[in-house]
Amino acid sequence: MFIHKHPYKPFIPKNATKLIVGTLPPPRFSMGKLKKGDVDFCYGSIDGQLWKILDEIFNLNLLFEPTKEAILERKDFLIKNNIGICDIVECCTRKKMDASDLGMENIELRNLPYFIKKHPYVKTLLLTGGNSKNGPEYHLRRLLKAQNISLITISEATPKIHSFEINENRIIKVVSLTAPTGTANRAVGSNPEYKLLKKQNPKFNTFDFRVLQYKKFF
Repeated sequence: MFIHKHPYKPFIPKNATKLIVGTLPPPRFSMGKLKKGDVDFCYGSIDGQLWKILDEIFNLNLLFEPTKEAILERKDFLIKNNIGICDIVECCTRKKMDASDLGMENIELRNLPYFIKKHPYVKTLLLTGGNSKNGPEYHLRRLLKAQNISLITISEATPKIHSFEINENRIIKVVSLTAPTGTANRAVGSNPEYKLLKKQNPKFNTFDFRVLQYKKFF
């Protein structure tokens, strides 16, 4: 059993209107043992797809390497586009040295509503995963319930969309995006919209599907 603590504080630009919300980066980021291609910043795993998706959507030509320049590229993008990152898990314990959400135990959550209240322009949460156990939406529901805040369903289609009210009539939109990880590819493959697009274009893949989905909300 070891303690897996989030290595990064929330990165929220002053004028942020959107927050990306996930759980925790792989344990190696907390231990300072990065792989070739990793970037020492939120969602910096070379195995993850978030920055690759954003790179494709915005034509950023990002560096994928453990350098200060690669970190600054990502921070500059977030600031210019009024996007913040505030993962929902502060720390947990694990029995296995992996990044699975299911493997998290004794979870300590960040007070996400506090950060939303602190940044008055935030109106959208972009969750990098759904309501499966220990996913971002799962923990958001726990947080809101503990603070007597109701999560209202807006759309059940993928990606699911909800909303909640905070700070007297301030409505926050919540979008549960398909997780930018390889483990979510099976769910993508069974998605009717993906199947249709794949049938129309055999070269269409799960990464392309995420790019289309994320583009609507970023």
